[in-house]
Amino acid sequence: MKYLIVYAHPEPKSLTGHLKDRAVGALTAAGHDVVVSDLYAMGWKAVADGDDFPVRDRGAPLNYGYASKEAYAAGNQSTDIAEEQRKLLWADVVVLQFPFWWYGMPAIMKGWFDRVYAYGFAYGVGPHGGAQWGKRFGEGILLGKRAMVAMTVGGRMSHYGPRGVNGNIDDLLWPIHHGLLFYPGLTVVPPAVFYEVNKATPDAVESMAQAYIRRLLDIEAAESIAFRSQNGGDYDELQVLKPEHGDDRIGHALHQSGTPFVSNTFLGVLGDYTPRHISPTSRDAA
Repeated sequence: MKYLIVYAHPEPKSLTGHLKDRAVGALTAAGHDVVVSDLYAMGWKAVADGDDFPVRDRGAPLNYGYASKEAYAAGNQSTDIAEEQRKLLWADVVVLQFPFWWYGMPAIMKGWFDRVYAYGFAYGVGPHGGAQWGKRFGEGILLGKRAMVAMTVGGRMSHYGPRGVNGNIDDLLWPIHHGLLFYPGLTVVPPAVFYEVNKATPDAVESMAQAYIRRLLDIEAAESIAFRSQNGGDYDELQVLKPEHGDDRIGHALHQSGTPFVSNTFLGVLGDYTPRHISPTSRDAA
């Protein structure tokens, strides 16, 4: 298989960097092809601006979305953007690997999406009107590929549980899972999340590495998060979930069919990294 790891950490010797290096080595040894977009090492330009469109009329006001549409269609995008799009089309598996900073990904990775997800490439695809509003959320240019978030977290797992002060980790990852990955058609598997990493012992680090490698090697057979397809019949003509779906769930869990996942956890010692299904009501449990 062909793996693209989009990686963001400024320190190569970090735990995140160690896990990335171990994953690349194991995947390569198993016969897979691996490409890493190391955003800091690449000096990735995170700011989306008019310089992304070398041929545009600089005397006209910039509408970034429509400028990206024109540049993508004409083949006039900045070369770094076009290269990352090529990698996405090449890959069978897309992995986002980063430390969890201020409730999200590092800014450099957000800038990767801002620039690479051009109009006509990742969005604005297909007919828009009535019951079908584009080929998205279960359709799109990346349909048939798999994706996973691999993330290190400094805080305690309990802080990110159903009643944790930081909010449920699955809800915090919703914009990434559903918005950035599922939107253009990727099949999303539950994330590899490692908590309390600043307190991890050498044995715990090795356990994390082994668990991460297993998740990557087994990703083709992994059960995916069962997000509802926008055009699969669960939503009405305004793309609102029909009242017969979602039972007593609230929030983001409404948009999963079947029983929702809870992300794997790590408690700073040798841990259990297995994603599990939970009942909708268990999100209210301690």
